[in-house]
Amino acid sequence: MPDFALRKTMTFIEDIVHDGGPIPSDQRRRAAVAALVANPFAGTYAEDLQSAMDDLKPLGLMMTDALIKAMGGINGIDGYGKAAMCGERGELEHTALWHVPGGYAMRQRLGEAKAIVPSAMKQGGPGSTLDVPLGHINAAYVRSHFDAMEVSLPDGPRADELLLVLAMSRGGRIHARMGGLSVTEVKGEDGLR
Repeated sequence: MPDFALRKTMTFIEDIVHDGGPIPSDQRRRAAVAALVANPFAGTYAEDLQSAMDDLKPLGLMMTDALIKAMGGINGIDGYGKAAMCGERGELEHTALWHVPGGYAMRQRLGEAKAIVPSAMKQGGPGSTLDVPLGHINAAYVRSHFDAMEVSLPDGPRADELLLVLAMSRGGRIHARMGGLSVTEVKGEDGLR
């Protein structure tokens, strides 16, 4: 059983009140929770990584619960995304360990979320930025919810760490006007429309 020892977490909250043009009637909230954990595979090559995803599931649920709290509750959350970064002794495949524990934790807590959870992965060191992609929770074709939230921790990931991030949003971009499927047209049947 790999040891993904947790070093720290950090929560980011953005309340977007205005973004040019007329003042909107509703503000938008984006939030992210980041965790720095030990990468037990750093500096080595392991053929079997997939089984280690189960070891990260409790962390995914804990981070999701913290994120829902940061969002002010589950009501109205309609966007989500995830991302991971490995330190210099890791490899991109180590960041892929976050796909199932991060994505399924959010889908489980949000209930009927149908769309795939957008994801980004990269390698970097302390202070590197990570753009966490966001998309609508039930329909990937809702353009108003295509977005990203930038996350950075000044002290991680260290060479032998993973930076794991979950993000959620309430509402689309302020003044979204690029067409595509609207929120009112979402059927939520196949995760696309």
